[in-house]
Amino acid sequence: MVRFGLAALAAILAVPAHADTLVDNVQGQTIGADGHVERFKALVFDDAGVIKTLIRDGEKTPKKGFQYRIDGKGRLLLPGLIDAHVHVMSTGFAALTLDLSETNSLAEALEKIAAYAKAHPDRPWLIGRGWNQERWKLGRFPTAAELDSVVADRPVWLERADGHAGWGNSAALKAGGVTAATQAPSGGEIIRLADGSPAGVLVDNASNIVAAKIPPPTPRDYDAALALAQRDFYRRGLTAVADMGTEMADWQTFRRAGDANTLYVRIMAYGAGIDSTIQIGGPGPSPWLYADRLRLGGVKLYMDGALGSRGAWLKAPYHDKPDTRGLPRLTQTQLGNLMSRAAMDQYQIAVHAIGDEANAVLLGAMEDLSATYKGDRRWRIEHAQVIDPADWPIAERVAKSVGLIASMQPVHQTSDRLMAEARLGPERLSGAYAWASAKAHGAVLAFGSDTPVELPDPWTGIAAAISRIDENGQPAGGWQAQERVSRETALAGYTADAAYAGFAEKRFGRLAPGERADFIFVDTDPMTATPEAIRKTKVLETWVGGGKVWDAAKPEGGAAGAEPVKR
Repeated sequence: MVRFGLAALAAILAVPAHADTLVDNVQGQTIGADGHVERFKALVFDDAGVIKTLIRDGEKTPKKGFQYRIDGKGRLLLPGLIDAHVHVMSTGFAALTLDLSETNSLAEALEKIAAYAKAHPDRPWLIGRGWNQERWKLGRFPTAAELDSVVADRPVWLERADGHAGWGNSAALKAGGVTAATQAPSGGEIIRLADGSPAGVLVDNASNIVAAKIPPPTPRDYDAALALAQRDFYRRGLTAVADMGTEMADWQTFRRAGDANTLYVRIMAYGAGIDSTIQIGGPGPSPWLYADRLRLGGVKLYMDGALGSRGAWLKAPYHDKPDTRGLPRLTQTQLGNLMSRAAMDQYQIAVHAIGDEANAVLLGAMEDLSATYKGDRRWRIEHAQVIDPADWPIAERVAKSVGLIASMQPVHQTSDRLMAEARLGPERLSGAYAWASAKAHGAVLAFGSDTPVELPDPWTGIAAAISRIDENGQPAGGWQAQERVSRETALAGYTADAAYAGFAEKRFGRLAPGERADFIFVDTDPMTATPEAIRKTKVLETWVGGGKVWDAAKPEGGAAGAEPVKR
């Protein structure tokens, strides 16, 4: 039996059981339990990266009881931000492939494609994304012949900015077997020339005909893409994201990173359809893994396409193309069956719905199923871009019965404004990008970016949410200004409410005892700054679970930054 003298025993007892860390000398802000901003001057977290206490003005900051101290230097400290709708691996792969998102004309895009082909002569396929014929002011979709003019020796396949259409050259169409005789699948469209031959653009479900022929990435490619996506997230102050459409290969990538303790951004995963979700998670959501850094909690379904490619399902014809109402990707019966299958296994349901008919059908299905699947379900509408005001009472009933999440992307409103006006006409704008109306009818707003469709920039999103003006200050006074939200609502949409939307409340999303020490230091106060200043916010440091993952003063410091992430 080992015996200790009194002096030795006293020395042992004097060593803290936990290596607590004090973060003081800060201007701290967080969303409180009541939805309002709470302010504090210091916080303490333990060696597991969990907050123990907040210290407010007028309270004494402890001198003892912690092993480490971080001097905040009087800077503003906020909760780590959450993007409630991303495509993690697509964001990473976009950084590894050709990016056309900043091109302003077809000619500029073709020049960039030609340069990329020249720089990568060994690649059997040239792939990329980000083109937008609306931004190019083209007035039509681009063609295979135009791509052939710069690259004809191998397939080229480029996703539209919204991910709902693909543009290929003749070699890509040939690889997919797309000819004049090819019939578009349900929920898809093949854009054709006057003679019926394929023009080069395939919309929604039709794009899979060619995309399925692209050689799949290797696990090494997946790992590299995840590392790039994470770096982009945390340099913008994002400490958690909701991944909308997780495939098995994505999940395996997340798990490899988690096992190696290189998964820093918290990922709330939603499987890509029922089959992928069950393949990954089995009969029900996964537990939280890696100290609340990964969980498969729901299933992502698609009701329609996007406005830009005229795939969004509308109640009335498109204002600028009266021969179409869009492309429903599911019938109401199919939607109900898939939702029921997910709900039986307790998966949260998240459904992409953009057009007013798609949202009406979805809300009707939610209300019908709420009679069977009761309780706190928090069913999500992803995007909810156009809702007929006549359908708000249904949304309110769903919100009261099972909980309703409006997962919306403020930056879409500023990016889409002119296109939306052209697609919808003046009579349907009152229900477009209607954040304030959604909240008023009981939905919880969870804000995001839909990256890589848009940059994963929460600051641009906050600025748009409170102003409804773009980076050029247009339109004066804000577009449909009645749909602006308060600064507190905007911040909650990127923190506490985004966590709630993924059943992650009380784990992260707020700075409060018992929650993870995810926080950021920034140079701009979103509660007082102008929208223009908020857009220019600089993230100085990002911390996840008590570990620093980004330091603007040392951007070359790699993924882990200065401190290890707590496990």
